[in-house]
Amino acid sequence: MQKASIDAIKAHPKYQELVRSRRRFSLTLTALILIIYFGFILTIAFAPSLLATPVSAGAVTTLGMPVGILIIVSAFILTGVYVYRANGRFDALTSAIQEDQQ
Repeated sequence: MQKASIDAIKAHPKYQELVRSRRRFSLTLTALILIIYFGFILTIAFAPSLLATPVSAGAVTTLGMPVGILIIVSAFILTGVYVYRANGRFDALTSAIQEDQQ
């Protein structure tokens, strides 16, 4: 690709919108998963008895197991949310940029 084409794409308002919205969205999802994960780790560090609470009377499973599973599931859900957004809004902006450049 020639430098003039690259500069034209970078100057395109829809390209700048794509970069801004994608960065903002990915940083939001990253912050969310980090808060979830480090919240769990900090709970283990400072309140382990909370996660050691049995789920029901006489149960072997503690509260930490379902919470840990929810953390893993939340990572999959957030990945799905990103893919959904990327296949919708981000791909539409990319297509619009490509059409304008032709």
